[in-house]
This record gives sequence, C-alpha cells and structure tokens, in this order.
Amino acid sequence: MSTAQGARARARIEITAAIKDEARRQLAAEGAARLSLRAVARELGMVSSALYRYFPSRDDLLTALIIDAYDSLGESAEAAHEAAAGPFERWLTVCEAVRGWALDHPHEYALIYGTPVPGYTAPDATVPAAARVGLLLIGIARDAHQDPQLARPPLADDLRPEAERMAADLAPDLPPAVVTALVAAWAQLYGLVGFELFGQFNRVVEDRETFFRHAVGQLARGVGLVPASS
Repeated sequence: MSTAQGARARARIEITAAIKDEARRQLAAEGAARLSLRAVARELGMVSSALYRYFPSRDDLLTALIIDAYDSLGESAEAAHEAAAGPFERWLTVCEAVRGWALDHPHEYALIYGTPVPGYTAPDATVPAAARVGLLLIGIARDAHQDPQLARPPLADDLRPEAERMAADLAPDLPPAVVTALVAAWAQLYGLVGFELFGQFNRVVEDRETFFRHAVGQLARGVGLVPASS
C-alpha cells in the first residue's frame, strides 16, 4: 500500500468513527427512530452526499451501530468470563458483565434490546455479534454438563418436540431439557437488565445489585449449574 493509499485508509477510518460517534450522540438525545443521516452530516460539517459514501442509508448506519454495540457487550462478557473459575461462578460473572455494560451504555442497550426501530429490519450481518453472549452461556452449560452426575432440568412432554428442535439448532451436544432452560434463562437475563434500565423496578427493588445476583444465580440453577461450594 502506497503512502497516499495509507493516508486515505486512515482518513476513512477516522471519518467513519466520527460519524458513528455523532450518531450515538443522536441516539442518546433523540432515540434510534429519529436518527438522520442529514442531521449527522450537519453536525459534522459535511454535505450529505459525502456522508453517503460511508453509509449509503440510515439503515446501514444503524446496522453498524448495532454490530458495534453487540461486539462491545460481547467483549465485556468474554473478558469477565476469562477471569472466573467454575461454571456457576462464570455464569454469574458473565451475567453481571451484561448488567454492568448496560448500565454504562444505556442508549446502546436500548438500541439492541429496546423498542424495535420502525421500518428497520436487522440483516444477517448482525447475527455473529448478537450471538456472543449466548454462545458464552451455552459453553458454560456445556462444560458443566460434562459431569454425568449433574442434575438435568425437567422437561414437560408437550415441550419435548420444540426442545429437540432448539437443541438441534443451538447445541446438539446438550440435552434438550438443558437447551430449553438456557433459552429461558437468556431471555430472563435481558428481562432483568431491561426492567432495571428502563425503570420498571422503581419502588419495587431497592438493592438491585444483590437482587440481580440472586436472580441470575437462580437462573444458573435452573440450567443445572451449582456453586462450587455445593
């Protein structure tokens, strides 16, 4: 790569970052539904036609912001996971990292787990980043259930066909009952975080950190995980 090409590549990286930073400021101030390429261009002192060379549409910019948010969340969860020992402790640590990231990035959390943006459908390109936390939780359960003595969650007969389908899609090496419990726990984790972040716990839960840790511990037990001291 020539010196001129290198300079252009660096400039493109810097301008792309500036566009996304301004878009995040607009998310915080106006919400995702009101994100506007023209407004971003105006705030950066760019003409709209120049910005379109980086993001051809609002949806392209939203997709980039969504992937960045999922990746940032995933990196936080993965870093926490590496620092913990034992399946139950790793589960708690990953869940606490999700909560901590959400509290530090409320508008980005709202973008990926809040109200859908009217007229926007997330493309398949967002899936790998979105799956990072879920894959961590599956991996924790997989490691724990290598122990044949570990108790498996119950599974109702009428749910078995759906449980077997989910297991085939998500984790064929895990029992369907475990996969069903994992999917339920994954949904409840984000429900707990969303309730705290969006105010539904006001006048209900005061010590939210302690409550959260207890609740995700119960989710871990529902998946079959047990504390190391048990």
